[in-house]
Amino acid sequence: MSDDSAPQPAFRSLDWPLQTERLSLRPAELSDAEALWAHRQLPEVGKWLGWHPVDHADWIATYPEKYLNCLVVELDGRIIGDVMLAAGDGWGQREVRDQATGVQAELGWTFSPDVVGQGFATEAVRAVIEVCFTQLGLRRVEAGAFADNAPSWRLMERVGMRRESYSVRESLHRDLGWIDGVLYALLADEWAVQNQRP
Repeated sequence: MSDDSAPQPAFRSLDWPLQTERLSLRPAELSDAEALWAHRQLPEVGKWLGWHPVDHADWIATYPEKYLNCLVVELDGRIIGDVMLAAGDGWGQREVRDQATGVQAELGWTFSPDVVGQGFATEAVRAVIEVCFTQLGLRRVEAGAFADNAPSWRLMERVGMRRESYSVRESLHRDLGWIDGVLYALLADEWAVQNQRP
């Protein structure tokens, strides 16, 4: 079960839902478990995830530990995906470490295969990045992936993230063994320039 006394991520206190051109985004709730299970259970979705449920019971047991950092993505009232937004600290030397607290976020996402190729993931992730920089005041967002997961890192590039590292055989995949990984990131000032803001 989730710990109700655990601190709520800052994004949950914002004004939701967020409407994009075609989508609606809002914080995930416990009641979204079954709707998310519809695509999260699929092998093609779980192939590249750090955690894929073994079965429905595993999903139901683990979901309460994970949903607080997720936003659900809805199209015409149907959940088609989710975006993880996990805020965290940057690295800082001891004397300035307090200034590096809560200044960045890690992003991740999953989408139903039946909506792939229609730009929904790009639209949703761009909206979440906008929230990170303009409403949460973060200075950096980053996302990682297995290097063989080209659809994911191509999405990172489409939303303006830059590849910062390519690591050789540093990621252990449950089926493929040790394989390469990539890390992408984007800074708030880069986002502002890309979107022509002062």
